[in-house]
Amino acid sequence: MFARTTRQLALTPEGEAFLPVAVRLLNDWNEAFEDLNDQFSKQRGKVTIAALPTLAAGLFPRVIKRFHEAYPRINLSLHDVLADQINQMVREGRADLGLSVPPSDADDLTFEPVLEDSYVAVCPSRHPLLAQAAVAWSQLAEYPFIGINRLSSSRQDIDRIMQSVGERLDILCDARQIATVGRMVAAGLGISVLPSLSFRQIATDGIEHRPLVEPTIRRELGIILSRRHPPSAATSALRQLIHDHP
Repeated sequence: MFARTTRQLALTPEGEAFLPVAVRLLNDWNEAFEDLNDQFSKQRGKVTIAALPTLAAGLFPRVIKRFHEAYPRINLSLHDVLADQINQMVREGRADLGLSVPPSDADDLTFEPVLEDSYVAVCPSRHPLLAQAAVAWSQLAEYPFIGINRLSSSRQDIDRIMQSVGERLDILCDARQIATVGRMVAAGLGISVLPSLSFRQIATDGIEHRPLVEPTIRRELGIILSRRHPPSAATSALRQLIHDHP
């Protein structure tokens, strides 16, 4: 590669030919280390989150705002999907972090509690149930009911609780979107049950809510991570911010 004389060091023809390659490799090496440093210092990167629609709309916007203020060059990608899909995305590494209910029979996933939610009866204004301070689950069977997605964790809870109190819902129809449920209730078509976080998203004229009791159900929500895929520095920062979120 080099031809040496007593006074100077010069490139051989082979060295001249290899020089552009060597320069490119050095530049790539430097860029790779700069990129790695940015990743560890949380100056650049990407975090993919899979979240229940309730959390994606009710909790996460404020978290995103605070995260972007702290780490403006880290891109966040949010998927609002159902609980089973969240578990699968985290398990397969397609999501760095999940926001959901505790996964069942999932030894490859961890769950970190963040908050508790409860269920509320959602009624059109001036509905008879609104005369009460709280509504018993068994009373829901007395009125037409607007159901939510049968595959959702909330709907599975609702069906299980109604079975435990020995009553059946008079389901007028099922809607996939929480906003649609709210509009149908506001139109006077029936009543429904939603997580209280969800009601905050659709609270509008024409609908009100009351807490559900007998039984009183607490719904635990939190962070899901994979045991097989260690979190990146950016994911760890987001995880901490979620825990710190009031």
